[in-house]
Amino acid sequence: MSAAKLYTPEVLGLAVELAAVPPIPDADVTGQARSPACGSTLSVGLRLDATQRVEALGLQVCACAVGQAAAALFARAAVGREADSIVMAHQQIARWLAGEAALPDWPDLAMLEPARAFPGRHGAILLPWQAAASALSRAPSAA
Repeated sequence: MSAAKLYTPEVLGLAVELAAVPPIPDADVTGQARSPACGSTLSVGLRLDATQRVEALGLQVCACAVGQAAAALFARAAVGREADSIVMAHQQIARWLAGEAALPDWPDLAMLEPARAFPGRHGAILLPWQAAASALSRAPSAA
């Protein structure tokens, strides 16, 4: 598969959405992730509500357009989710990318379908869920 099929107009459009998700200064928890395959990095800051659900988030992403698109998809649907949901999504997306499971139930994830044929991009796709799971693992318990 050619790179032209990987960098679709939809993927490139998603990458542009990150401008609307800058880092937040008042994050309750933060997490970082790095893809060993390509060196892409992502930092996430999460503000949590009283029930430990994601109330707001900010991202700092240094990745290819596919990694940026994945981060945008994460940002679109992460607000309102709790840690278990994000950790489960991370596991399901990893299995989907590896061809071991069906498309997970994360909104618009099908837009990244062309990237499944590029294993070198899988690590970049997983970054937002990985970083968020790391951040949420350090969150205080709900009161």
